[in-house]
Amino acid sequence: MQDFFTLTPDAVLGAVEQALDPTGSVRATGRCFVHASMENRVYEIELEEPLSGVGSKVIAKFYRPGRWSEAALLQEHQFLQELQEAEVPVVQPIAMAGASGQTLHKTPFGVFFSLFPKVSGRVEEELQDDQLLQVGRLLARLHNVGAQHAAEHRPMLTPNQYGQPALQALKDSQLVDVQLWNRYQRAAEALIRLAIPLWESIPLHRVHGDCHGGNLLWQKSGPVFLDFDDMMTAPAAQDLWMVVRGRDDEARQQRAIILDGYQQIRSFELRQLRLIEALRGLRMLHYAGWVARRYADPIFERTFPDFTSYSHWMDEVTSLEEQVELVHEAHTTFLQ
Repeated sequence: MQDFFTLTPDAVLGAVEQALDPTGSVRATGRCFVHASMENRVYEIELEEPLSGVGSKVIAKFYRPGRWSEAALLQEHQFLQELQEAEVPVVQPIAMAGASGQTLHKTPFGVFFSLFPKVSGRVEEELQDDQLLQVGRLLARLHNVGAQHAAEHRPMLTPNQYGQPALQALKDSQLVDVQLWNRYQRAAEALIRLAIPLWESIPLHRVHGDCHGGNLLWQKSGPVFLDFDDMMTAPAAQDLWMVVRGRDDEARQQRAIILDGYQQIRSFELRQLRLIEALRGLRMLHYAGWVARRYADPIFERTFPDFTSYSHWMDEVTSLEEQVELVHEAHTTFLQ
């Protein structure tokens, strides 16, 4: 974490200029805009002269120290390259000129970073039916590519491998209100236990992992998939439910439209729909564990000032217990 504090504007600009051209011929104007990001540090940097195929602005993503290994980051970049070659619309990191085609760099003080071209577009709050169909077709193509190779250095979304580390992180942090810890732990363990049978015989492959609306940038031709920072090995349902996260009738109808588009390209076992509430619950648990792991970072304490309060954990416990009931229902009922 200390390494993040060394990312002064001068350090950021110097690292980007060096990565773009070690000879020093590429220079930044000094304009450096911070993009909202809690996990990483992301900057938009203006260049004095446009670069061929890149333009006059680049996005520099500095990865949180200790989160990903070099091998894990390179597997993300490899997936993006495969997707681009398959003409799935993604934003691939800039590859340096020369035989190596390097996309991952490291600052002198040990922080990995990558550079991306700035891409224009808009985020849609509500997707129309034709847009949902298009997202479904593109997700199917993305998953076709994802199923071609393994990613052994990326997370695997199974109940145990995704849920247990988060629960342990919360226990170790001692940030959960002591009056509610036992109840929270029981709910989390029940969620994991009930979810395990739902994963039986479900195929797992590389997916986006965090495919919410904010990571779909819409252009005239359709959406571009952004931010593969949470790329993982998971059921296909992980990406589908993240696009439409509700559980009411409208959400189920929208997911049905996405599936119509998806199944035009790739088969989808409808029993995967039973995973949605378990995936939702595991995400809740994982998110809480993520905040707990990062709480020593001042930006997290400022963003989540009530994280250690009784009222916060009462809401968390209640929500998790509701998920347990829904996952229990999913053993016998499809949630469509």
